[in-house]
Amino acid sequence: MAETRDQRRLAAILAADVAGYSRLAGADEEGTVKRLRTLRGELIDPSLAANRGRMVKTTGDGGLAEFASVVDAVRCAMEIQRGLTVRNADFVPEKQIEFRIGIHLGDVMVECDGDLMGDGLNIVARLEGICEHAGIFLCEHACRQLRDKIAAALADLGETELKNIAQSGTMYAMVLQIISPNAGV
Repeated sequence: MAETRDQRRLAAILAADVAGYSRLAGADEEGTVKRLRTLRGELIDPSLAANRGRMVKTTGDGGLAEFASVVDAVRCAMEIQRGLTVRNADFVPEKQIEFRIGIHLGDVMVECDGDLMGDGLNIVARLEGICEHAGIFLCEHACRQLRDKIAAALADLGETELKNIAQSGTMYAMVLQIISPNAGV
């Protein structure tokens, strides 16, 4: 009798989470949830589709998406962060919705329902967790795939230990050039 193996594949994984969600929801739960739903429909889902991404799961104020390409994952993240900057211009800083985004390239196990499991997801979740507000953090494996493909500066964060992850690695922060919607006015 042949042993059944888990299905595995290499994937670019994007993890995103709303920075300060508890504070935002505590101040205006219904308004915050309504704005997140609008962002999902008008910004996040279209950015995922345009960059060939697939939402694997949502986590209330965040989510995990899978891409076949790191370039596509980074383009999607950049579109989302830039789109949020424009949408936040109408809100005082305390009411702005900002995402922290982590991107990792790693091996994942695929469940029969399409869900993903494994170390690749653990790493990207920890990476997103240390990311700055409105930022994009990438692991070294993902950064290697971007060489000469994305016009963006990367800041080397050095060797970084991630909580409950056995091996540390070099992490990078993407430096986004975001033009304020009020610039030049």
